[in-house]
Amino acid sequence: MTTQDVTAEPATKSETRKRIPSVLSGPVGRNLGLVVALALLCVIGIITAGDRFGSIDNVTTILRLASVIGVVSVGMTFVIIGGGIDLSVGAIVALSSVWATTIATQTMAADFHWIVMVVTAILVGAGCGLVNGILIAYGRITAFIATLAMLAAARGLAEIISQKKTQIVRVRGFVDFFGGNVAGIPVLVVIFAVVAVLGWILLNRTTFGRRTIAIGGNAEAARLAGLNVRRHTASLYVLLGIACGIAAIMLMARTTAGTSTHGNLYELDAIAAVVIGGTLLSGGRGTVVGTVFGVLIFTTLTNVFTLNNLDTSTQAVAKGAIIVAAVLIQRRFATRQRT
Repeated sequence: MTTQDVTAEPATKSETRKRIPSVLSGPVGRNLGLVVALALLCVIGIITAGDRFGSIDNVTTILRLASVIGVVSVGMTFVIIGGGIDLSVGAIVALSSVWATTIATQTMAADFHWIVMVVTAILVGAGCGLVNGILIAYGRITAFIATLAMLAAARGLAEIISQKKTQIVRVRGFVDFFGGNVAGIPVLVVIFAVVAVLGWILLNRTTFGRRTIAIGGNAEAARLAGLNVRRHTASLYVLLGIACGIAAIMLMARTTAGTSTHGNLYELDAIAAVVIGGTLLSGGRGTVVGTVFGVLIFTTLTNVFTLNNLDTSTQAVAKGAIIVAAVLIQRRFATRQRT
C-alpha cells in the first residue's frame, strides 16, 4: 500500500462524515423527518384509539379528507415557492362549487354530460386565479391585500348566487363517478395522487419549475436574467386557481352539494401543510413531496383527536404549535446553510 492510499482512506472517511449531515439537512433529511413524524402520529393513534384508528375504513377516511385540501396545497406550494401567498383559496373553492351546482349548470350537465360541471368549476377557479395574478403581477398590489380582497369578494359572490342556500348535486353521473373507486381506491384519492405526481414533475423536471424557484429566490435577478417575472407570477395564481376548481369538484362529490360555506379556513390549512412540508414562506425553496406529507400529518392529527373525542379548540392549539415549530426549524436550517 502506498503513502497516497494511506492518506486517501482517512480523507474519504472524512468526506463521508461531512456528506451525511449535509444530506440530512437537505430535502431528503426534511422528508425523512416528516415520515418519522407521521409514523409517530400513527403509533399514537393505534395506542389511544386501537382498531378504530388502524382499520381500513379509517385509513380510507383519512385519505379522502386529505385529498381535497391536498390538491389545494399542491397549488399553494407553487405560489409560495414563487414568493407569493394566497388567502382566497377557500373562497374560490366555495365559489367554484356554487357556480358548478346552479340550476342552469346542472340542467346543461343533465342534457349534455356531467363534464359541464367539471369544466365550470375549473374555469371559475382559473378565472379567480387570473384576477389575483393580474392584480399582483401587473397591478403591483401586495399579494396579501389582493388575495384578501378576493377572499371577501368570492365568498360574497358565492352567497349571492346561492342565496346562502345549499345547492344539492342532482346529476347522478357526476356523483357516481367521483364517489366511486378505482381498483378499490377512492377516485378522490386517485385524483390527489395524480395532481401530486404532476405537480412534482412540473416543479422538478420542467423549465416552469426552475423559473418558479428562481423568481421566488430573487425576482430582480430573475428579471435581469431575461425571465418574464410578471407573466410567470400571474400564471402561478392561475395554476392555484385551477387546483381550487379541482378541489371544489372533489368537495361537491364528497358532500353531494355546493355551498358558500365550502372551503372554510382552507387557506390556513393549505399554508400550514406547505410550511410543515419544508417550503420557505420567503420563497425560493420547497417540495411537493413535503407538502403531501404535511397534509397527511395534519389530517392524521385531526383524525386522532376526533377518535379520542378531543374538542376542536385543542386541535387548533396543537396545529398552531406545530406550525411555529416548523418555522423555527426552517430558520435553523437556513442559518446553517448560510454559515
